[in-house]
Amino acid sequence: MNKRDYIKPEYFISRELSFLEFNYRVLEEAIDSTNPLLERLKFISIFSSNLDEFFMVRVGGLKQQVEAGYKKPDPAGLSPKDQIINIASKAHELINKQYNCLKRSILPQLRKQGIEILSFKALNEEQQDYFEDYFHNNIISVLTPMAYDPGHPFPVVINLTLNFAVELRKKREKQHYFAIVQVPTVFPRYLAVPSATGNHFILIEELIEAYLPTIFIGYEIVDTMLFRITRNADFDLDEEGAEDLLAEIAKKLKTRKTGKIVRLEVAGTPGTKLFKKVLSEFNVKTFEVYDRLHPLDLTFFMKFSNIKSYDHLRNKEFPPHPSPQFNENIFEDIKKKDIFLHVPYESFDPIINLIETAADDPDVLAIKQVLYRVSGNSPVVNALARAAENGKQVSVLVELKARFDEESNIGWAKTLEKAGCHVVYGIVGLKTHCKALLIIRHEDGGVQRYVHLGTGNYNDKTARLYTDCGVFTAKQDFGADVSDLFNLITGYSEPARWRKLAVAPLTLRRRFINLIENEVEQSSAGTLGLIIAKMNSLVDSEIIRYLYWASCNHVEIKLIVRGICCLRPGIPGISENISVSSIVDRFLEHSRIYYFNNGGQPLYFLSSADWMPRNLDRRIETMFPVSDPVSQRRIKEILDFNLRDNVKTRILQPDGSYARTDKRGKTPFRAQVELYKAATPAKEARSPVFTPAFEVSTSED
Repeated sequence: MNKRDYIKPEYFISRELSFLEFNYRVLEEAIDSTNPLLERLKFISIFSSNLDEFFMVRVGGLKQQVEAGYKKPDPAGLSPKDQIINIASKAHELINKQYNCLKRSILPQLRKQGIEILSFKALNEEQQDYFEDYFHNNIISVLTPMAYDPGHPFPVVINLTLNFAVELRKKREKQHYFAIVQVPTVFPRYLAVPSATGNHFILIEELIEAYLPTIFIGYEIVDTMLFRITRNADFDLDEEGAEDLLAEIAKKLKTRKTGKIVRLEVAGTPGTKLFKKVLSEFNVKTFEVYDRLHPLDLTFFMKFSNIKSYDHLRNKEFPPHPSPQFNENIFEDIKKKDIFLHVPYESFDPIINLIETAADDPDVLAIKQVLYRVSGNSPVVNALARAAENGKQVSVLVELKARFDEESNIGWAKTLEKAGCHVVYGIVGLKTHCKALLIIRHEDGGVQRYVHLGTGNYNDKTARLYTDCGVFTAKQDFGADVSDLFNLITGYSEPARWRKLAVAPLTLRRRFINLIENEVEQSSAGTLGLIIAKMNSLVDSEIIRYLYWASCNHVEIKLIVRGICCLRPGIPGISENISVSSIVDRFLEHSRIYYFNNGGQPLYFLSSADWMPRNLDRRIETMFPVSDPVSQRRIKEILDFNLRDNVKTRILQPDGSYARTDKRGKTPFRAQVELYKAATPAKEARSPVFTPAFEVSTSED
């Protein structure tokens, strides 16, 4: 393979612009009038949350590069400065579409359903009296006006908070004064309006603005403007020099509140004296300003969409099915055969049950687990703590560097340590992102190891929202490998060989490349070369080059990539044999599945890793084979249904845009709905009833 043949910038899509294309697919779900109204409102919120994180991390990092004079282009040929300019142009376009959708479609339709967000001026006298009492009894004492003038420096404005800039004039004086008032976060963003009909609400900033004069006694308010800033929230951590990693991360978290500004959102319009004053104080460029936004910060719509008594405006509930493969004794169930679990179509309960059973079982000697993200009041953490209190040897890797969950994970680490668990924080310089659980139990004949490996976090809340796969096994090779994995993480031990696992950053990249090379060899020998890969993101330029090379050698490649994809399909002579699809639907597609035809003896893998440099080079990740025939059939079904979807699928075009599939003359097929139907208690016994998109072998790996 001559890699130089596949490194031209025109063969790659900018990572940042690809993310914005993904977020547009999220926004399309809000625009789509076939979705229930409150579900559309959720997608408005998700779009905003995604943009917040994108600006804090990706744009923040690019801005640092520009300030440092870094000019090296990305694989698509764009310098950091070029990327920032292109991002701003696309982001402005998307935000305009978001607000048009909200104001012209969603809010008017909510109004017809009796749900309305009112302005303060729209309240009647009785309602205004009610909120006047509420303001004076609750809010006013929390507000803190902060002046800025030659005697008062410009106040520190906290990241992602709502704030009023206020222009004042003392009565009978010409001089103007300025102040900042933060909208307090200790109150709900929206407040119910007393009303005999419908569900009416007012936003807290509307209420505060109406009564701002009461906190500036002796002054006349000339102008007010609501604004919100986004700061660079990415930080570099000197792990080598950090004596106490937990304390070092806790200290670094504080810098997120005051990092450099990368975006300014305002409800006002350009040109006013107050607008210019704020712009000047924050020292932001014109393209970094997003104006005329009302209301600001639409992330609150996620909670707002949970309003009671409007179930007809939501998706039909899909309660997870109980897995039919678990009976009364979970250890015996796993020892009999490998068990595949697919959430949220199947319940997450077996994972919790396994840990809770192990915590109370007198024959269990030790539990080892990696925790990357967990829920509040996590049953997993509670069970691990109880296991330690019951005298088990409990070792837990808590990844403190899980972005935006650092503070939560610090708290869990302290809780587990107090319970007597041995808590470690991973390997210096690497995030531990693998999903692994090991239970060591004393049984007749010696020690038996029980393993769970998966694609998603041990989080019972997100397990109802994210699609993820995992396998329970008691096979000796898996137990030995996972034992070695924990020894690698917790101590100084690097195994000479891995029996089943491929582990990043040691062997995973090479394993993927070998599997691609094998498909090329099979294709050259006259058998079908076929790769099907499902992941969250495809960014790694080396993997992309190998996929181009495989495509040029007649290997068919079907990629299911939910989010960022830097590979450009359909390039004549380069990627004609590659297709890329993306599904955005009610559940977040999160599972990573890799299929290689292997000359008609297919290989199936699940992994915690996407095809990204961070996953292959800078994280502890695992990939593991699935050889059980029932589990293989389940995985094949997932891939097949994803490839057949013609309702929520978009297809990546050579120019980097996405287009919906052509449904003309076809029966609608929605993968997530069909997968839910397929996850019935009788599933294991039934045969597939669909037309396969590819052949499957049930031979052992």
